[in-house]
Amino acid sequence: MFGLSLIDIGVIVVYFGIVVGIGFWASRHIRGEEDFFLAGRRFGKFIQTFAAFGQGTSADNAVGVATTTFSNGASGVWSSMLYLFATPIYWFTSVWMRRLRLLTLGDFFLERYGSQRMAAVYALIGAIGMMSFIALGFSAMSKTIIAITPKPVTEFTAAEQARYRTAYDRELQSGNTTAAELLSLEELAELDRLERIETQAQTSQEQTTLTLLQKQRQAVTISYFRHSMLVWTVCLIVIVYAAAGGLEAAFLTDTLQGMFIIVLSVILIPFAWAKINAVYGGSGSWDALSTIHAKLPDSFFEVFGSPHTIDFTWYYIIALSAMATLTVVVQPNQLIACGSARGEYEARYGFVVGSYLKRVCTVFWGVFGLAAIVLYGSTVYHPDLVWGHATRDLLGPVNIGLVGLMVACLMAALQSTADCLMLTCSSLLTHNLYHLMVPNRSQSHYIWVGRVFGALTLLGAAWIALQFDTILQILKFIWEMNVALVPAFWLGIKWRRANRWGAWASMVFGIFAFLVLPLAVPAAAPSIRTMPMLLKCTTPAPLVRTYRASEADARIREMEIAHWETSRNATETATDRPEPLEIGQVFTRTYQLPTKSIFWTQGVGLDELGRRHGKGSLSLELVLLDRLGWDLSRNAYALNETIRILIRICSPMLLMLVVCLLTRADDERLVQRFFARMRTRVAPDPKEDADRLARAIDNPGQGEGMLLFPGTKWEFYRWNREDTVGFVLSVLAVFMVLGLMQALLTVIGKA
Repeated sequence: MFGLSLIDIGVIVVYFGIVVGIGFWASRHIRGEEDFFLAGRRFGKFIQTFAAFGQGTSADNAVGVATTTFSNGASGVWSSMLYLFATPIYWFTSVWMRRLRLLTLGDFFLERYGSQRMAAVYALIGAIGMMSFIALGFSAMSKTIIAITPKPVTEFTAAEQARYRTAYDRELQSGNTTAAELLSLEELAELDRLERIETQAQTSQEQTTLTLLQKQRQAVTISYFRHSMLVWTVCLIVIVYAAAGGLEAAFLTDTLQGMFIIVLSVILIPFAWAKINAVYGGSGSWDALSTIHAKLPDSFFEVFGSPHTIDFTWYYIIALSAMATLTVVVQPNQLIACGSARGEYEARYGFVVGSYLKRVCTVFWGVFGLAAIVLYGSTVYHPDLVWGHATRDLLGPVNIGLVGLMVACLMAALQSTADCLMLTCSSLLTHNLYHLMVPNRSQSHYIWVGRVFGALTLLGAAWIALQFDTILQILKFIWEMNVALVPAFWLGIKWRRANRWGAWASMVFGIFAFLVLPLAVPAAAPSIRTMPMLLKCTTPAPLVRTYRASEADARIREMEIAHWETSRNATETATDRPEPLEIGQVFTRTYQLPTKSIFWTQGVGLDELGRRHGKGSLSLELVLLDRLGWDLSRNAYALNETIRILIRICSPMLLMLVVCLLTRADDERLVQRFFARMRTRVAPDPKEDADRLARAIDNPGQGEGMLLFPGTKWEFYRWNREDTVGFVLSVLAVFMVLGLMQALLTVIGKA
């Protein structure tokens, strides 16, 4: 049924029954807005850990890392590992979120700057951003499940046959692929027929045809499930349990779903190793690792500086980590994830440990990706489908419900993120917009409004996922919008002189300079997309690397020799014949790196008239540097991107500093009240915490002893033992994750 066995379907049904039941059970505990949006701030370390892990790990993470590793080798893990170096800072930022003692991060702008309008603007920006994150998860989850449950061509309906032919014609008309790379409907039927014949019973002609057809990809995957049906199903399930039970239901299900995600991270690896042994000979994990090493080039085991991901230089990673550190804190879900903790230690422990759990899982996703290259490198020519194909190929024959478990894991990964983000949007819209327009209503009224806003958020995210194919570009647009919010938050937290005028100036400048104008200028003057000065590209020098030849390197060299023999007959200017490689021989390989656009975010392509034109948004800051005389074409692409990131981080920050110094300070009572919160440690008992905070507000000088720079406007606090030990352990954890990754690759390399 639907390409799944009855036991697989049973596993999925039981899973959904449990999460819905948790939602209705948790709904009995809701008495007020704080219960609904922050679960009464009563969670301990265990729940907080899996809440942070679940809300930070969506369906696209595991699939995405496997895809990039399948394409680029071990260095593909950087698609999800860029936040690793920012993680130790969470040991402090999570405490800030808890000490704020607020319901939403929008309230920060009201409490710090006394501006309800600024809080409302943040609520709108944050809600749109979180909705886009959910939509990305919907899209990734549905596409992977569709890959797990393909419908055989023999079961296609007339409408599905017509849909396949339309997709085939559209792909050919696009000019991005050829008929030799794409399966027609008739070729797909022939491939299905040949794969049903035992290898021993195939004729030599049939084996040749099968090999050729397996190297072609489908124009579209026809599944038992429609994309829209999957999205709406998961959407409605999350609405039922999260809207009913609020954050308590979301976090309790996140704990269950976090365990499912960990299972998802490791379940395919032993089955992949077993199949490698079955195909290539051997037994046990050591033989499987030996085969992986023998079949893959050494370049696929490089984590840093791999020629396949050369743009991830050390300075680019540092710049991205800096941006991640600054922007992740202003995401609305951060306060929800940390503010629900019983106390400060529970908040910081849960958020940091949960984040590191994701980093460890990322390593295992990458390990599976390497095994997938060996198994499917010559048969799966679309990397996005490798996870679904492997699930069907490795887990399906076992027939004990593991495919159903994988489907449940993927849905759990999405739901654990969607429920938290849904409640984040709901709290922002209810508390920072609806409260403003409809004040002085009962708690039960606002709870039901929150449920409605939560449902509308998910419905909107589902609609976005179904309407837009370029959801990733929308996500990047919203993600960079956070840069405009960074100065108002960070300077507001650490500089008493920060005021509303500077905050507004930095927000307006950041939104217009980095978001509105880069899109509006090309839209208003389309001709600039073809201006020669804006079509400049980088001119990278060839990259030369030295390796010890593996079986894969020797096989690649044989193909290069065969290609040379063929090309020699077609031209009189053939290069020197490549020398054969022996396994273990030291050799050099030259990589010609691709040129990349300097000013256009999606590169330079050809328009309908065959002219070169820029695609995406225009990086105005790099255009300015070019007009000032900087020759950016001499730089590596990674260096230009690093410069762009630093400009986007520093210029709004400097603008806010200048404006704040030139304008009148905010009301001192407002500033004193805010920093009384930040200097006062949270007490686990709500009544005791309220009394402690009231005393701090009445005596603003009592926290002066904890200041690192007393007598100044800077609010940097002295570290206590908990701060120091926790931060040191967090930094060590970074090296432990990197060490785990390198150790696994070293074991494979020496196997």
